[in-house]
Amino acid sequence: MSETSVPLPSSLPARLLRLYGGLALYGLGIALQVESGLGNGPWDVFHQGLGLHVGLSIGTVIIVVGALVMLLWIPLKQKPGFGTISNVVFVGLFADAGIFLLPSPGVLALQALYVALAVLSIALATVLYIGAGMGAGPRDGIMTGLMRLGLSVRLARLLIEVSVLIAGWLLGGLVGVGTLVFALAIGPLTQLFARWFPLT
Repeated sequence: MSETSVPLPSSLPARLLRLYGGLALYGLGIALQVESGLGNGPWDVFHQGLGLHVGLSIGTVIIVVGALVMLLWIPLKQKPGFGTISNVVFVGLFADAGIFLLPSPGVLALQALYVALAVLSIALATVLYIGAGMGAGPRDGIMTGLMRLGLSVRLARLLIEVSVLIAGWLLGGLVGVGTLVFALAIGPLTQLFARWFPLT
């Protein structure tokens, strides 16, 4: 552990604070990216596209898809934790709240700022809620389940995100430069934040 890293929380209140702080920040990041109008992350391209067809908000779709994705955990022999259930419910709620409260940026500079803040928020949120040690998110569980079947982290994540991106694009979800920025930056930023907020 580096001198600048923050040790894993040991008490339950600290872990809950880290979990729900991460989930709130994750929802805010989704809202920022959606409101930017420059393109969503792969999963949210899918959530947005599906929402357009079923007439539900993106946050509601996030909740429903998260619950359905957990059914795929059964054949992959993944076990949910308290944090997994919290992720299913609260990320969507926070995303809808953020979309409702955030002003829509009217100029390109603000749109770009929204994308930058979105990726930073989601990267930090990821290490916070996973680092709480209370269970992976439903979508993360698919990746770790595929890894247990012998796939590498890179291949498992690539297969999942390319699949949902294509499906979301076909459904009408917004793909753009923001999608590319997310894809290129989320990994390095998550790794950077993990140095300060370790996952293990």
